[in-house]
Amino acid sequence: MLEKGTSIRIEVADPTPLGLTGLAMVTLVAASQKLGLTDGLSVLIPWAFFLGGIAQVMAGIYDFKHNNLFGSTAFPIYGLFWISMAATWLIKTGAFGQGLADGFDVRQLGVVFLGYLIISVFLTIGALKTNKALIAIMVLIDVLFVGLMLNSFGMGQIWHEIAAWTELTISILGFYAAGANLLNKMYGRTILPLGGPIWS
Repeated sequence: MLEKGTSIRIEVADPTPLGLTGLAMVTLVAASQKLGLTDGLSVLIPWAFFLGGIAQVMAGIYDFKHNNLFGSTAFPIYGLFWISMAATWLIKTGAFGQGLADGFDVRQLGVVFLGYLIISVFLTIGALKTNKALIAIMVLIDVLFVGLMLNSFGMGQIWHEIAAWTELTISILGFYAAGANLLNKMYGRTILPLGGPIWS
């Protein structure tokens, strides 16, 4: 029995590999659709909701326990983005009724992407204190939101292409960063380098 005033510290594993895998997987599937390698939203919606969304939100919650301000901010922000995108696609396809589908205005998505671009720029500045792999991912996320925003505002097909290839690159780097974080933590040494911070 614990004495009065005694506290228990519960250790939790680093959730970074989980969060980065969620990001990498959903951007891989989304990029395949944007690039025309796959069709439709039927598979993309559940992956966006569960792995892109819930997995990143979970990673963010556990990063609060690690006192990791960056992870506890970034993972839930992007996790909730993918949950919202899954719901948006369901609305667009008429899953919630024709009335909502008829009222779909892609320019409102452009405004959402603008908001995400703004917070992503702040997160990118914060990432300068982490590692080069994460910095690269954040810069690419900024480019992705520029492409998504301008495409939603009807500024040309080129922005759709830029968004698609950027998303694929985010996925590749995300898988690498997830694997590096996992192996480096498990072995207690650098198995796969992530690079040091730019702004220490």
